[in-house]
Amino acid sequence: MESIESEQIEVTETEPFLGPLDIILLVILLAAATWWLLKNKKNNDDSSSARSYSIQPTTVNTMTMAENSFIKKLKASGRSLVVFYGSQTGTAEEFAGRLAKEGMRYQLKGMVADPEECDMEELLNLKTIQNSLAVFCLATYGEGDPTDNAMEFYEWIKNGDVDLTGLNYAVFGLGNKTYEHYNKVAIYVDKRLEELGATRVFEIGLGDDDANIEDDFITWKDRFWPMVCDYFGIESTGEDILMRQYRLLEQPDVTPDRIYTGEVARLHSLQNQRAPFDAKNPYLAPIKVNRELHKGGSRSCMHVEFDIEGSKMRYEAGDHLAMYAVNDTDLVQRLGELCKADLDQVFSLINTDTESSKKHPFPCPTTYRTALTHYLEITAIPRTHILKELAEYCSDEKDKEFLRFLASTTADGKAKYQSWVQDATRNIVHILEDVPSCRPPIDHVCEILPRLQPRYYSISSSSKLHPQTVHITAVLVKYETVTGRVNKGVATNFLAAQHPEGDPLPRVPIFIRKSQFRLPTKPDIPIIMIGPGTGLAPFRGFIQERDNCRREGQNVGDTILYFGCRKKSEDFLYQEELEEYVKQGSLQLRLAFSREQENKVYVTHLLQEDSDKVWDVIGEKKGHVYICGDAKNMASDVRNILLNVIQTKGGLTESEAQQYLKKMEAQKRYSADVWS
Repeated sequence: MESIESEQIEVTETEPFLGPLDIILLVILLAAATWWLLKNKKNNDDSSSARSYSIQPTTVNTMTMAENSFIKKLKASGRSLVVFYGSQTGTAEEFAGRLAKEGMRYQLKGMVADPEECDMEELLNLKTIQNSLAVFCLATYGEGDPTDNAMEFYEWIKNGDVDLTGLNYAVFGLGNKTYEHYNKVAIYVDKRLEELGATRVFEIGLGDDDANIEDDFITWKDRFWPMVCDYFGIESTGEDILMRQYRLLEQPDVTPDRIYTGEVARLHSLQNQRAPFDAKNPYLAPIKVNRELHKGGSRSCMHVEFDIEGSKMRYEAGDHLAMYAVNDTDLVQRLGELCKADLDQVFSLINTDTESSKKHPFPCPTTYRTALTHYLEITAIPRTHILKELAEYCSDEKDKEFLRFLASTTADGKAKYQSWVQDATRNIVHILEDVPSCRPPIDHVCEILPRLQPRYYSISSSSKLHPQTVHITAVLVKYETVTGRVNKGVATNFLAAQHPEGDPLPRVPIFIRKSQFRLPTKPDIPIIMIGPGTGLAPFRGFIQERDNCRREGQNVGDTILYFGCRKKSEDFLYQEELEEYVKQGSLQLRLAFSREQENKVYVTHLLQEDSDKVWDVIGEKKGHVYICGDAKNMASDVRNILLNVIQTKGGLTESEAQQYLKKMEAQKRYSADVWS
């Protein structure tokens, strides 16, 4: 580098930088540019005098480099609290919004921020704002991973060595105790920020979604705020005041081509499809196949194939397909009736916080019918803050007190919320039906309900065999509640209605989410797959891929599948396919039909019986183990069985067996794709 610089300096000393011809050309260019700018300024001035102001549709990722400065936004609006969220399903974002809103009560005006849209290195400068505080609401996703929008921030603090002295912070984590890596992301960020010199204002909160994460959050924040007041020497301004975050603008005169009809982000994106396709720009995929996999019984399981030809979408066995479903039309209609709303009214909800990058809670302008169908979770169990807001619209004082009681932090209130709302799985429609004097305006309902999130499914095909289609395996969710109502899963019931008969084929917005759930790079490495029920899904893709390698003449290691279901005659998924792979020598199949004998038999029983074989694969041949399915019982039981096998067959102590399994995890030889 130094030699190049010295050569450049030498040239400038012997020759003039610009010749006469260069100077003439430069003058001409400058004159032309000046004329063009003046001409455009005049045109803009002429048009601005007749310009009318209107609410523009939501756009995504329009922030300039200057706009992603959260420090500038805080200073410009006199705020000192910033709440970052790492969210995959919307809960962490919701909690962040509630904390920022409550900051007003404690003389800490707050804002919510998406770390993906911020320059997080500005955390170094947050200390320049008096009484500043950064709170992180972070969910843990998958196998202890950060959410997509928090990934870059997580990697930055993990690999960087910045000095965060003077940064005041607190962390609340969202996790699930049935998962192996419970709240791993939040715990790491809390510890790492302290290591980098930041000051922890209050202890980390750990929310457990397997129990009652709403209760965990409320309990934590009710202790958090007094500690914050004590730390900064400030006092609460009084009672919690319910404030609307968005104002309503009814827009009956908006032309139809400016109204959102279900697009996630870009207007008309579902009509005018443009790659690349992702969460904000899904691909409208035709459904080519939708067939029933169960041969009997009262339950249903679907095999669905999406056509991705021409989309340029790529996937690998083990990845996830995400699908945007829509809510049940009857439920939407019922909610409209309960709120006495004209569902075809065009409207926008506009953020009263002009500094917020989130101008609308969902794409606007749109109709109430579209919002309730495409954008809002109307089947979710409402959290307590929603009940608190609904209480204000009760004309009967007893109904108002009842909803306030459900939303309270008293032991009796929490117990009643658990039994009356959670255990009875009442959604907002059920609550409005059972609290007859509560009739909120539809726009406020649209404001307080969470966003409808995409549903994720393990892909059950290999792109080596099916490059133009993506397959999923999905059980229909439909059950009767204690109140006698029938609740339906949003996505699976939507899918069940999509029958590819005739032309055109039904289309569904989808995108691919990459996973770390991967086959060994070398096909000769043996693998054990444990996947009862629809846990079989990713392993169907794995088996297809390994069989393809064998057909190509490659040396393929043992491919062993432990599969379980209730009855062979009813719910043995992909029976003919699996038996054909066994016949061809591509698969070793171990089956557990739990209800075909007096004592139930599960895959875990078979795994225990095969301890010698298991150790041969994972101990002697350094093979891989994969688990897919129920996290709460099956996955934890399998882990304990593997630990026992490692200890007894490997001749190791209990702690050595733990270390052995942790090493397998680090080497991606032990992988889990589980749900609760």
